[in-house]
Amino acid sequence: MARLEYDENENLVNSLRGKVFNQLRKQILTGVYKPGDSLIELRLSEELGVSRTPIREAIRQLELEGLVQSIPNKGVIVKGVSEQDVEDIFIIRTMIEGLAARWAAEKITEEEIKELQEALEFEEFYTMKNDAQHLMTYDSRFHDIIFRASKSRPLMHMLSTFHFYIQSARNNSFETPGRPAKSFDEHRAIFEAIKNKDGDTAEKLTIQHITNASKNFNETHHK
Repeated sequence: MARLEYDENENLVNSLRGKVFNQLRKQILTGVYKPGDSLIELRLSEELGVSRTPIREAIRQLELEGLVQSIPNKGVIVKGVSEQDVEDIFIIRTMIEGLAARWAAEKITEEEIKELQEALEFEEFYTMKNDAQHLMTYDSRFHDIIFRASKSRPLMHMLSTFHFYIQSARNNSFETPGRPAKSFDEHRAIFEAIKNKDGDTAEKLTIQHITNASKNFNETHHK
């Protein structure tokens, strides 16, 4: 496992704590560490090439986020993201992501419109190539640009976190036959609405897009 790199000019305590937290969170969310696995400070310290202090601080933060649990006499156990968590996130996204699209339609800059179009063009290319890994990248970029274009920091932070937490579920959706092409068509319609400054349509289409993604998740996980 790669050791952490850091800029010596940064505040090392804060920098290392953040880097360790981000790396461990990513490894939990992508399944490197699975529910029930133990996180052992000494082993993590050796793997990441840092002292146990930032490891301990990162684990405390992971516990606050509900991704791990400290159990007496057992240590730190990975909880991860449950299927119920994913379903809840989809429902919450259905309620608030439409607002981000509406605000983006009202506040997006010309430069952001170009960025959105470019992300969409790459998404179309990789949809035709059936390349799930690159599709994931440009799908995330498409949504991130909309979040940024909403000009709302709380909304942007919340939705970006949600996207990150359901990364595994989103990966699986791109491997569902037919879903990438449908997702691209939905994105293209959302883009046109935002480009035309049509907040009502952008919001409705986004809500439908998230609803479709949620249905796809439920269908693939309840077969």
